[in-house]
Amino acid sequence: MTLKKILVIGANGQLGQSIKVLQSNYQDYQITFISRKQCDLSLPESINHFFSNQQFEVIINCAAYTAVDRAESETELATLINESAVEILAKIAKKQKAIFIHISTDYVFKGENFKPYLEIDSVCPQGVYGETKLKGEQALQAINPLGLMIRTSWVYSEYGNNFLKTMLKLGRERDELNVIFDQIGTPTYASDLAKAILDIVSAPSLKQQHPNFRLFHYSNEGVCSWYDFAKAIFELSEIDCQLNAIETKDYPTAAKRPHYSLLNKTKIKQTFNLKIPYWRDSLQQCLNKLNN
Repeated sequence: MTLKKILVIGANGQLGQSIKVLQSNYQDYQITFISRKQCDLSLPESINHFFSNQQFEVIINCAAYTAVDRAESETELATLINESAVEILAKIAKKQKAIFIHISTDYVFKGENFKPYLEIDSVCPQGVYGETKLKGEQALQAINPLGLMIRTSWVYSEYGNNFLKTMLKLGRERDELNVIFDQIGTPTYASDLAKAILDIVSAPSLKQQHPNFRLFHYSNEGVCSWYDFAKAIFELSEIDCQLNAIETKDYPTAAKRPHYSLLNKTKIKQTFNLKIPYWRDSLQQCLNKLNN
């Protein structure tokens, strides 16, 4: 069997590093990992130069500008990475006849729903980060390469900076913490999403010719608030720190967050026959790895 040549963009991010850990389980894949050093998504010439003599069967874009609050003042940089680069990559994928897999976000929604968001629900981002990610989505759908896009939410892992690691640090340093309880969604363990992506790459339904670039939602199963997430982190880590539930209005940030961004995952589960773990079980897994 010939190895499937896969490129992962964003090697040093949470998802990129999680894919790297799992790659040994997928012997049929020859995976190349690149970071900003090899391909700077803020520079169109850097992207074009990298692909000038590189050919892949699958291109997975895990890279993004994700500093939600800083994006409000770094609009140009967020636009270059989340929109312009995605457009360039989609054109390259189409030219190479490569399958393009792109990761997007729950921040494209207004966050005022009363039931989990479907892929077909209307979008209305509340900040620059969400707007630039949505424009990246729209550019992709207009170019229409072979492949799919996955919106996800509340990503955490053993790597980089994220809510889990912040809570572990602050919980051990302080006696008391305030955490928002009126923003509802689901945490996503990057390792679970990484496995889902690698499984999708080998799925028979991916090889079928689809007329349109497809959109899916993925997070772990279940629902919680940031307060619930923090409470679970402290319970499972046996951290003795008092948690106070506060409202969003009591913790002002530069960017507005969606109050409710639960994602409906029926489509991705049925299309690719995926089994998605419950968020608290995955949190325990991640904590086990951090403690080893």
